[in-house]
Amino acid sequence: MLGAIEAGGTKFVCAVGDEFGNIFDRIQIPTTTPNETIPQVISFFQNHKIKAMGIGSFGPIDINANSPTYGNITSTPKQAWADYPFVKEIKKALSFSLPVGFNTDVNAAALGEVSFGAAKGLDSCLYITVGTGIGAGAIIHGNLLGGYSHPEMGHILLRRHPKDDFHGKCPIHKDCFEGLASGPAIEERWGDQGVNLFSKEEVWDLEGYYIAQALMQYILILSPKKIILGGGVMNQKQIFSSIYLYLEKLLNDYVSLPNFSEYIVSPGLGDRAGITGALLLAMHAYQEQSCKVGDGKNK
Repeated sequence: MLGAIEAGGTKFVCAVGDEFGNIFDRIQIPTTTPNETIPQVISFFQNHKIKAMGIGSFGPIDINANSPTYGNITSTPKQAWADYPFVKEIKKALSFSLPVGFNTDVNAAALGEVSFGAAKGLDSCLYITVGTGIGAGAIIHGNLLGGYSHPEMGHILLRRHPKDDFHGKCPIHKDCFEGLASGPAIEERWGDQGVNLFSKEEVWDLEGYYIAQALMQYILILSPKKIILGGGVMNQKQIFSSIYLYLEKLLNDYVSLPNFSEYIVSPGLGDRAGITGALLLAMHAYQEQSCKVGDGKNK
């Protein structure tokens, strides 16, 4: 039995399941403050006997296992969560010996999709969420992409649409990708939530204009074998045709790619991509700790 937490900007999803992505129990908790949200998370898992925990969290977070702040949410704009010791608090409440896998929510979703979803069978994919925020996780040669830290692809700079004078919604960079195309940016620019703007073609044309620019950069830098677009904004499926149209113009036949309708797709796991990936993070943490224990016994 494995535990999984998908910590998003709007809600926490907590689940118990197995390494095959099967979910046996699941709850959803609003993301408010640690003092309000985390006790509910802990209460859920105290009712289950889990062997390991996987956490896919909004960021930025510290995923460097050798860092003194490993397991922390770091410089997030969500002030209540800034510098929150996520992994430490989970271990303190459940067990200090509990193996915990910790990564970004979008990296977890990428792991879920390449294992059981739209990118199954491939060794490379890019998962992008367009919702409360914008983030992306990448699998390259079968491994999660990372370096000094994790990617923050939602904060790249884009060319503005000539008719768009919106100041931008990102609290850090104003008019970066997230600031121009996230759900809150749509709502502030157009005066209503995206779900209520379904029939306004200009809303989704502009959204496609910005997403296509970002995809062009990711394609030219990473050359993923599949691109998966998730998050609440991408439930508006009419965006895809706009993305395909603008991306074709931007690439201008410079690189050869599969048909866009097969290459740039919705998540195969639907809204379960992140929590499924978190189960896999838990399994990896369990296996890694088991190997260390085994090595110790052999010595």
